[in-house]
Amino acid sequence: MTDTVAVLLPKPERSPGRLALRRYLRNPVALTGAAVLAVIVVGTLAAPLLYPVDPDAIDLAGVRSAPGGAHPLGTDSTGRDVLARLLAGGQVSLMVGFLSAAIAVCVGALAGVVAGWFGGVADAVISRVVDIMLSVPPVLVVIVVAGIIGPSVPMLVAVIAGLSWPSSARIARGVVLSVKEQEFVQAARVSGSGNGFIMLRHLLPAVLPPVTVAATLLVSEAVLLESALSFLGAGVRPPQASWGNMLTEAQSLAVLAGMPWLWLPPGIMIALTVLSAMAVGDGIRDAIDPRRNR
Repeated sequence: MTDTVAVLLPKPERSPGRLALRRYLRNPVALTGAAVLAVIVVGTLAAPLLYPVDPDAIDLAGVRSAPGGAHPLGTDSTGRDVLARLLAGGQVSLMVGFLSAAIAVCVGALAGVVAGWFGGVADAVISRVVDIMLSVPPVLVVIVVAGIIGPSVPMLVAVIAGLSWPSSARIARGVVLSVKEQEFVQAARVSGSGNGFIMLRHLLPAVLPPVTVAATLLVSEAVLLESALSFLGAGVRPPQASWGNMLTEAQSLAVLAGMPWLWLPPGIMIALTVLSAMAVGDGIRDAIDPRRNR
């Protein structure tokens, strides 16, 4: 009798969060990307413990030494250890990527929620600002700002975040426009809940999943942009290391042809970081897609 009742009872519904996690864990590409990204982040953060070598120490007797011995990845044009600079540069590049993406997503989500919820003048103004910002070439803006106030890490973070938030705002606005007319939001409005409560309790939770996907893509874009700008001399300036300014060694044909240890390691790290962040973003997008089967 007990078995019969158990069969007749409906199975409990899984929460959307658990279903999304289950889909993500079944995605081998997304799991691999998350694992690689975690190793890169932990490895760069633990650099002083894993490889306690001064990345700025100059050894003029060992300029551009090949990998081996005391320098596993060789030395650069001033005798600095390439592995030490690779780990130290990762801290800077990843900080620029994650911090600028976090700021851009927070600002963009807030702007999109305000535009979608209030509509009218607020929506028109924010939408026009978003359109203008999306038409601005980011590399040109950073070069101009760097020429005015000088290149630095805070400048890179501020400018990249300031140019990246419109994409998150557009996503958040679209989500709010589709959610604001649903019954639970209308019920909250009729019950007398204020705008702030509705936005925090009902709209932001709906906005977070797609904006999280955008955040992972912004991380990869920010890392690429920092690398390109540092390579051009408008980003992180020596002696501070970053993956971008380590690639400046590759401007020489002699280095490109005969000294790959000077440019391959930072190039590989940039590629791995960007690809793994994009894999994580694609996995999250597939996991939260309501059209996917359970």
